[in-house]
Amino acid sequence: MNAYPPLNGLRIFETAARLESFSAAANELHVTHGAVSKQIKQLEDWLGVQLFERTGGRVKLTDTGWRYLVQVQDGLDLIANATSQLLQPDRQRRLSINSTPTFAMYWLLPRLADFRARHPDIDLHIVTSDRDISRLDTPFDIAIRRGPGDWPGHLAKPFLEEWELPLCHPALLKKTPLTSPADLAQHTLLYADTRPTAWQRWLTLAAVPELKPASRLHFDRFSLALQAALDGLGVVLGPLPMAQREIDAGRLVAPLSLPIVPVRDYCWIAPRAAIDDTAINAFCQWLEQQAVMHQ
Repeated sequence: MNAYPPLNGLRIFETAARLESFSAAANELHVTHGAVSKQIKQLEDWLGVQLFERTGGRVKLTDTGWRYLVQVQDGLDLIANATSQLLQPDRQRRLSINSTPTFAMYWLLPRLADFRARHPDIDLHIVTSDRDISRLDTPFDIAIRRGPGDWPGHLAKPFLEEWELPLCHPALLKKTPLTSPADLAQHTLLYADTRPTAWQRWLTLAAVPELKPASRLHFDRFSLALQAALDGLGVVLGPLPMAQREIDAGRLVAPLSLPIVPVRDYCWIAPRAAIDDTAINAFCQWLEQQAVMHQ
């Protein structure tokens, strides 16, 4: 038997598996639902295994399908990288970095000039997302997420510790003092959907688990909650060292020194099949060096 399954079938399988929908895959690939279903069935027949469970119009990857997806994504990434380098041999190497918005805005971008000075031959494409890497719509060379996480087919390493403290604009304290955790009852607390349990965890450790703030503001992304604190709208449970530059510049203050709550570390994540890539290694090593320098 030919050791290579139909490549078009693999592309359609990866899209359908990533989106967990034949209809969504058809829309992304600009083909019909029937074409997707037919290609998946042909691939399953060729492999002799069932990749999807089909129940009530819904599809779900089987355990075998999940394992195969990881390997297929690695293979497609290798093909994409090889093709890019072949078509652009004399141009700069391009790295696609997928980062959480807050990390990119408050930690990565302020330091990026240093990387570009050290590696002028590497172009960077920065994309921000809070989604799990298994659900991203576009491939990446390096992802940055808080972890550890379940990232099959990838290598990952923590490089930056993070902890949380209440932060606010200094002008806010002139109106309403904040000298103890109980004083938060007089303030507006800023919440982010991406960190839904952060405030309750901190309030519990501060021995005021039942505290009711004066009001709450909710945001879908943490970067918006942090910006709201910079605009004086309330108190955010801010990440350090992420917000250290804002504190050093006097745009934010940390009125309460305790408790300091450690949270999940930031990790770099790279496809296992591409871990020997010199550009990927250069960027990952640079992340680690910057974290040590700015502890």
